[in-house]
Amino acid sequence: MKTPTVAMCIIVLVLLARTSTPAQSVRSLVNGGNDLYKEQKFTDAEVNYRKALEKEKGQTQATYNLGNSLYKQQKQAEAAKEYENVLHATTDSPTQSQSYYNIGNTFAQGQDYQNAIKGYINALKLNPDDADAKYNLSYALRMLKQQQQQQQNKNNDKKQDQKNKQDQKKQDQNKQDQQQQQNKKDQQQQKQQAKQQERQISKAEAERILAVLKNNERDVQKKLRTKAAVRPRGEKDW
Repeated sequence: MKTPTVAMCIIVLVLLARTSTPAQSVRSLVNGGNDLYKEQKFTDAEVNYRKALEKEKGQTQATYNLGNSLYKQQKQAEAAKEYENVLHATTDSPTQSQSYYNIGNTFAQGQDYQNAIKGYINALKLNPDDADAKYNLSYALRMLKQQQQQQQNKNNDKKQDQKNKQDQKKQDQNKQDQQQQQNKKDQQQQKQQAKQQERQISKAEAERILAVLKNNERDVQKKLRTKAAVRPRGEKDW
């Protein structure tokens, strides 16, 4: 069997160097991102992790740390997505447990305590001794109860407000009905008074007319008597 020549060895070394360069580049980018993360330069760290993932899609550490850098930038929804990607990228229980724990944190940060509780429970299923997950689970349960109580109070206040409005509406309607009834009663009384006045006026008018008639009758009788007295002689009665 022939031994490899020097030239062939050089070619092999070059090929090995080329195949190993991407892995080294990914590692370098991840380490650089980690250094930036420690310096609290979270945006710059995010850039490094994304570059690493461009070279090696699904790389667990880059994905996990990208989630951390997004979380630090208050990008909870994006961070949760990266932690979910970690769960699909690895079967390592500690890593999955930590990802569930961080998912719980992202939801808790957004006050979505129901989903936060699910995250902490899943983390504890994989790592029952995780003291932080236990503490955060207890906190999330307490906050959920408080949140539900506040919501219940709001609902009760809303119902009471609606009831008060309905009661006020009924009171206003009753007042309106009473006012309408009073107005109707007043109108009826006014009509009755008007009729009474009409009757009174008619009686007075009748008496006046009667007096006029009486006076007229006296005048007529007087005139008749007067005419009879001056009647010329010789006129015949027919």
